[in-house]
Amino acid sequence: MKEVCILIPTLNEEESIGGIIREFKENGFEDIFVIDGNSTDSTREIAKREGARVEVQHGKGKGTAVRHALERIEEDIIVIIDGDGTYSPSEVRTLLAPIRNNEADHVIGNRFGFGGAFTLSHRVGNWVLNKVFGLGYGVKLKDILSGYRALTKDCVREMSLKKEGFEIETEMVVESVKRGIRIKEVPIRYEKRKGVSKLNFVRDGVRILYTLYTLARIYNPMFYFGIIGSLFIAVGIISGVYVVIEWYKGISHDLLTVFTSLMIISGVQFLMFGLLGDILVTLQKDMIEVLRDMIKKK
Repeated sequence: MKEVCILIPTLNEEESIGGIIREFKENGFEDIFVIDGNSTDSTREIAKREGARVEVQHGKGKGTAVRHALERIEEDIIVIIDGDGTYSPSEVRTLLAPIRNNEADHVIGNRFGFGGAFTLSHRVGNWVLNKVFGLGYGVKLKDILSGYRALTKDCVREMSLKKEGFEIETEMVVESVKRGIRIKEVPIRYEKRKGVSKLNFVRDGVRILYTLYTLARIYNPMFYFGIIGSLFIAVGIISGVYVVIEWYKGISHDLLTVFTSLMIISGVQFLMFGLLGDILVTLQKDMIEVLRDMIKKK
């Protein structure tokens, strides 16, 4: 299928890469692009032997590899799949169907649709991150971190991707929401990976959570500034309660009283910034919709 490019980011995936490429070819997909993160095993050699186009990424990190590859792909549809054997190439048509039927421009494989090889910690971590995403962006999705997805080239061109690590999947979803790109999830299977995982649960989880929070600055200012404001107010209330209790005991804390006032006032100001930001974002969205309607009428 010439209009579809299969993109596989790899790093030391010699145990699985050959089988993935062969299975895609058996399903009729010949355009396979392996972007390799300087593997020290035989990943690149096996990929070339199986007929894939292979390039070594510039820099480090999965995000860097994906961005590097997306700049070089011209096909209308791009399927991104991890090279660790956790996803099945035979399910690729499930991801492509919503795009071909003009139902979506960004399709995510939901690993929780049929269950899968998750540890309890990864299951809980994914649930937390998806809930935070829902709160911050107002869109309910079940698996924003999935490594198996399909996107149109047009929607990729609209995205401004900058992340270098495993946060790239999160950034893709956030960019889609920000730019009004249609997203759909489809259920897929998730198998136990082959080889050693490169994902650090705590370190990369914190990075992804931080990415969700910082990217909300523009899309949902109330969420971004609301968290900061709430923290300031909470600190102010705690210190204020302590000041009052001590005052009843006949002990005064002048500096702590000033600190309490500053915390609460600052917190309220942050909440006001968030409210004002929300108003501006709403006006911007309305203006974009008006411009789109004008362009369509022309």
